[in-house]
Formats: sequence, C-alpha cells, structure tokens
Amino acid sequence: MRNWLVPAALVACAIALPFAAPTYYVQFVSKAFIMGILAMGLNLAVGHGGMVSLCHAAFFGLAGYILALLSPGYDAASLLLTLPAAMAAAAIAALVIGALALRTRGVYFIMVTLAFGEMLFFLFHDTGIAGGSDGAYVNAKPEIAIAGYRLLDLASPAAFYFVVLAFLIATIAVLTMLVRSPFGHALAAARDNERRARSLGFPIYRLRLIAFVISGAIAGLAGYFAAAQFGFVAPQMLGWHLSATVLVMVLIGGLRSVTGPLIGALVLIGLEEVLKASTDYWKLAEGLIVIAIVLALLGGVRQLWPMIFGARPDAPPSRRAASPVAEGHNG
Repeated sequence: MRNWLVPAALVACAIALPFAAPTYYVQFVSKAFIMGILAMGLNLAVGHGGMVSLCHAAFFGLAGYILALLSPGYDAASLLLTLPAAMAAAAIAALVIGALALRTRGVYFIMVTLAFGEMLFFLFHDTGIAGGSDGAYVNAKPEIAIAGYRLLDLASPAAFYFVVLAFLIATIAVLTMLVRSPFGHALAAARDNERRARSLGFPIYRLRLIAFVISGAIAGLAGYFAAAQFGFVAPQMLGWHLSATVLVMVLIGGLRSVTGPLIGALVLIGLEEVLKASTDYWKLAEGLIVIAIVLALLGGVRQLWPMIFGARPDAPPSRRAASPVAEGHNG
C-alpha cells in the first residue's frame, strides 16, 4: 500500500497544478515533463540495454522538424496526423543508425552514435531544409479537430500541460511493462553478461535494435511536444550537447529505474532555474552540485526513496552502481 500512496499523491498534485499555479510554472513543469520523457526514452537504451547513445537529441530534433515541415503555414496542424509521423520518422532514423552502430562495441558505439547525430545536425544546419541554421517556426500549435469542430487546442497552456502529462504517464506505463516483460529481462541479461545471454540463445542484436528503436521513438515524442511548446525548431535541438545533458539527467536519476530519469530531469531543470536566479556563475555551481550528487548517490537520487519512505523504488536496485561504459557492455 505504501508503494502506491506516494505515486498516487504525486499524480494528484500534478493534476492539481494548473488550477493552483501561475501559467509560468505550468509551462515550466510542462518543459520538465518533456525532458523527462526524453530522459526515460534514452534510459531504455542506456540503463536497461547498456547502450550509451549520444545521438538521441537527433531523434528529438528530427521529430520537431517533422512537425514544422508538416504544419500548414499559419494554420494548426493535426495532432493525430503529425504526432505519429514525427514518432515514425524518429523510429526509422533510430532503426538505420542502430542497425549500423550496434555492430560495434564499447566506446566505438558511443563514437558512431555521436557521428550519426552530428551528421543529422549538419544536414539541417548547412542546407536549406526548414530554414537552415536559422531554424523554422511552428506558427500554430497542433490541434484535434473533426468536421471543423475543435476538440483539443494545445494553444492553451493548461490543455498542453494535461496532454503532456497524459503522454508522460503512458510512457511510464509502457516502459514499466517493457522492462518487466520477458523482452526486458532478456535485454537486461544481455546487458549484464552478453556472452552468457548469447550462449542461452538470446538474439542479442535484435533485442538491442528493438530497444534502440523504441527509445528513439520516445525521444521523437518528446521532440514533437518541445517544438509545439516553443513554436520553434533549430539545428541545436539535434546537437550532441543536448544528448550529453539528457545523459546527465539519466545518471542523476538512476540507470536501473524507469522513473529515475524523470526525477533526474526535474532535479536538473529545477536546479538550473534556481541557480540562474541566484548567481551569474550558475553553470559552475550546477556542475559542482551534479558531481556531488553523482559521488554521494552512485545509484542516482532514486536511492533517496527507500531512505525516506522505507519502500523500494519502481525497479530493483542494481548490484553494481557502475555505468555501462565502465562495465564494458555494448555502448
């Protein structure tokens, strides 16, 4: 019972937020939730699959560009058409990149994903696609309309918040089912001991490729809503700096947890907001605090859960706190 009370209370607080907080904070939390979706998607590859990727920002930005390209000028695009298209584009890109990158191991996997991510970055930066280096605007937020009757308009900050919250909960549910399924156990077995998993007959390459594609599609989901929220897409959305930032969120939250990266995203984005208002040297302060968190909580801030509530988090703790890179697994 205790394991369910706290999540239920958090969901209730999230639902009540737009009714109690100013619009600025509603939009800020929406942004944090979007980054949480991206971090959880990346963690499927990193934490559960042992594949450290530096190209997930490319999937994130690609989905945003798909929304910009499919938006009809100054009219609102259809959410039901553009969202599946954006996620499909991200998934296809992940399929192509993953099919090639997964033929490598260790640091070579990291470098291959970094190279592909930078290729997509320069594709949009150095060509005339969607404005080139200047980016492109999404002039109207997507909507759901039937026969001219608008059922949902994301132009409302509260409506946008609730849609993002719904997709956040759906992402948590899907990832939880995946990691607890036979597929998830096989993926974890390949992460922990590839040689033994291969000897047991597990199709390692296919398992990892499927996980990488699902991870890329979730990154595309986050990128779609990021472009819709800010009404603008730029090549910087595809850069490796964003991939590295999201990887920090994953490490802060915990590699072996489904919701840990969401907590990591909330912590990092909230920390940035506080430090920006407190000091001009907020980047330095942020770096020192992140280092302190990583050193003090090797399994991520999700370790605070059993310390405070005396209950286990949503995933069993890892026996080893080392990252997949240190463990020498794929990626």
